[in-house]
Amino acid sequence: MQFKSEILTNVELSPCYFRMRITASPGILDSKAGQFAMVRVNDAIDPLLRRPFGIYDIGSSKTPYTDCGSQTYMEILYKVVGKGTAMLAELKAGDKLDVIAPLGKGFDFGDVKSEKILVGGGIGLAPLYLLAKKLADSHTVRLFAGGRNKDDILCITEFERLGVETYVATDDGTLGDQGLVTQVMMKHLASVTSPKQIFACGPMPMLKAVAGIAKEMKVSCQVSMEAYMACGMGACLGCVIKGIKHKPEQPDYRCVCKDGPVFNAKELLWE
Repeated sequence: MQFKSEILTNVELSPCYFRMRITASPGILDSKAGQFAMVRVNDAIDPLLRRPFGIYDIGSSKTPYTDCGSQTYMEILYKVVGKGTAMLAELKAGDKLDVIAPLGKGFDFGDVKSEKILVGGGIGLAPLYLLAKKLADSHTVRLFAGGRNKDDILCITEFERLGVETYVATDDGTLGDQGLVTQVMMKHLASVTSPKQIFACGPMPMLKAVAGIAKEMKVSCQVSMEAYMACGMGACLGCVIKGIKHKPEQPDYRCVCKDGPVFNAKELLWE
């Protein structure tokens, strides 16, 4: 769906990290955890392209925030890393955006009664909150959140309010354990024998490590990939990654926007 949206709130959570709530078409309530939105920051030529953002949360408010009358909302988390996100951070309540959502394929957690392991790094926590929200009432859910320092750890309290058991690791030790979040996750996996599923989103080195651990321990693993996108619908082929069958003489490319962003870790070439 493409719809005009109005900003309801745009709050800085941590240095360079923001959480934005916007009005949305009622159809957004059918979004799956892991899907994303393409947002046009303004009507000017610069920046030309929309920016992709994972859908953090969706819902309906009993009291409309604005005079537009819409009670349906969508939330995104974003980090200021360039011109587009810097412009987004300057916007206020009442400003307008043009949005296409939901896009891509989300997480598939099925009905299997297994422990759900969520692993997120930095802004990669964004799509994991909606996933936790859908799982927490019927499954044991544990979140492993990592970052360079405490400023990279976002919205942990909100996960805990859902009943999610949380573990935190930072490179410098300013919050939680010092070290890589994958090390903390691996210790937990080694101590539990019950069935498990892993869902991860974050920087490529972290996802590669998580995929490797899952393969070694024979645990089901889905990863949400991040990539630069121009269209968000598979037309431009600007966000392709290599599939497991890729060879120079027989290419195997997958579009992050259309075939993903969520993939079974076994489908991708990590070497």
